[in-house]
Amino acid sequence: MQLFYSSGSPYARALRVALRETGLLARVAERETTLRDPKAVVLPHSPVGRVPTLVLADGTVLTETALLLPYLDTLGGAYPLLPPAALSRFGQVLGLVEGMAVWNRELRRPEHERSPGVIALETTRVNRVADTLEAQAWVAPARPDAADILLGCALGYAERRHRAWPWREGRPALARFFDTLAERPSFQATIPPLSGI
Repeated sequence: MQLFYSSGSPYARALRVALRETGLLARVAERETTLRDPKAVVLPHSPVGRVPTLVLADGTVLTETALLLPYLDTLGGAYPLLPPAALSRFGQVLGLVEGMAVWNRELRRPEHERSPGVIALETTRVNRVADTLEAQAWVAPARPDAADILLGCALGYAERRHRAWPWREGRPALARFFDTLAERPSFQATIPPLSGI
């Protein structure tokens, strides 16, 4: 199998971390690709051109983190990533990441093209979800599930590439969760480059 990823994508990083956590990395060749590039190496495999994209041995192409993390559970890894208890939390974290992505995309536009309404909406959504997660008092587990992994990747993205959001302020439980998770070898091996807003 081949996994196409971009090192700055929290969605792709979640897959890369999950492969390492579940012991499935040896079955996958990771290939970095560019995004929004007509010559991106992922395009011959997926016209969508998004990451993560997983190409199976039979040529089947799967995209989107919300589909790929459950798919990894079918491969017989060390433990299940999406047990029933993780589904609700996973949905909340997915909403957080989606809000951050829209907010960040808006901030990358030239100032005269930005939508203050979209920025306000996504800022509110991201903070509301983060406050909800803080109230749940997350603790980094010995075996992180898909929700833990995606949240760790989202907070890592905010820390390194979306610095406009001071997510640590007033959220000590999330900060402890992230700081503990960030020390895991799977997270250390997939740290994104420092850039962004």
